[in-house]
Amino acid sequence: MAGKKNSSLDRMLGRLDTLDSVNLANLVQRLARERGLFEEIFNTLQEGVLVITADGAIEYANDAAHQLIGLSEDELVGQTLWRLVPGLRPTLGLAMDEDSAVLPIVAREFELTYPEPRTVRLYMVPFRGAGRGAERRFAVILSDVTRDRQTTERRVEDERTSSILLLAAGVAHELGNPLNSLTIHLQLMERKLKKLRATAKAASETDSLAESVRVCRDEVARLDGIIANFLDAIRPRPPDLAETNLADVLSEVLRFQQREFADRGIKIEAETPADLPSVMADRNQLKQVFFNITKNAMEAMQPGGKLKIKSRADDDSVFLLFGDSGSGIRQEDLVRLFQPYHTTKPGGHGLGLMIVQRILREHGGQVGVESREGIGTLVTLQFPRKDRRVRMLGAPTGAA
Repeated sequence: MAGKKNSSLDRMLGRLDTLDSVNLANLVQRLARERGLFEEIFNTLQEGVLVITADGAIEYANDAAHQLIGLSEDELVGQTLWRLVPGLRPTLGLAMDEDSAVLPIVAREFELTYPEPRTVRLYMVPFRGAGRGAERRFAVILSDVTRDRQTTERRVEDERTSSILLLAAGVAHELGNPLNSLTIHLQLMERKLKKLRATAKAASETDSLAESVRVCRDEVARLDGIIANFLDAIRPRPPDLAETNLADVLSEVLRFQQREFADRGIKIEAETPADLPSVMADRNQLKQVFFNITKNAMEAMQPGGKLKIKSRADDDSVFLLFGDSGSGIRQEDLVRLFQPYHTTKPGGHGLGLMIVQRILREHGGQVGVESREGIGTLVTLQFPRKDRRVRMLGAPTGAA
């Protein structure tokens, strides 16, 4: 049917100079109807459709193209595609060459920043109009592939992370076996040294060996702690929630770290009243959170530094604020702070803050970091109050 209509229309156009006014009016109406039909079809497409000249001038754009480019029909008049997408023209090569006998189909992806940032895939097909010597034009198809690209990138990143974590978990497990063996043999050495101390002649030598064994045991314990932290990060456990006083848990952690802070010449000022509202939390996981944050602060400061810890509460949340006088964090590092394996410290594993963020999320809380390079860093922990949860659950009964 379409072929017959077109051939009939061609015959009528061929006799255009012989048509009377009635037939001419009918022909104009028919052309208008067919143009309207084709425009309606093109405007139902989700892909943007453009027709451009060899100079890039836009002769036609459907509704989807207007939305992708962010310009109305009136604003597109007189525009060229090269101005709307800077840098596209030089990448097209022979496709725009008028002297080329080959008419290649071009596929490109580029970034648009207006009216919003997104990735667009472009297909460009050259064609010539009817008649000898007709100017070459190009049909351009535009597809918004932002979501597809983000999904693909996320899937690749997830697979990459899973592979790394799987490999690292295996390595951590394998490291555990020799560490256990070292611990056992160090214990045996300590027992033999105690027996040798009974001989006065060997006392000085045994003291030296005992100190070496102690250092080795401390290092083994440190490595064991690193592996335990790593395994906690990649195999997280759901929190065992119970009514908890944050000040009590924090005091316990600070007492444990007191000697290390003193050795580094760093002062701690903690203002955490005992009557701080209770929260529902896993005590052991909270210790991990506080230890990671204070450890980061400690390593960021020089002797003479100061760590200030304050608390406050409102009707919904309890806040703990950790402010250090350390070197601060660069802006480019701040945006990647919670990414796994991203670290700015020599020998760091880049998992500390990721663990903190995960634990806070599982407790229904949040963690925030503010920092100025050369001045210091402020870490804010926000926990939902225990009585807030009770009030929320009890609200419908009160309303009834």
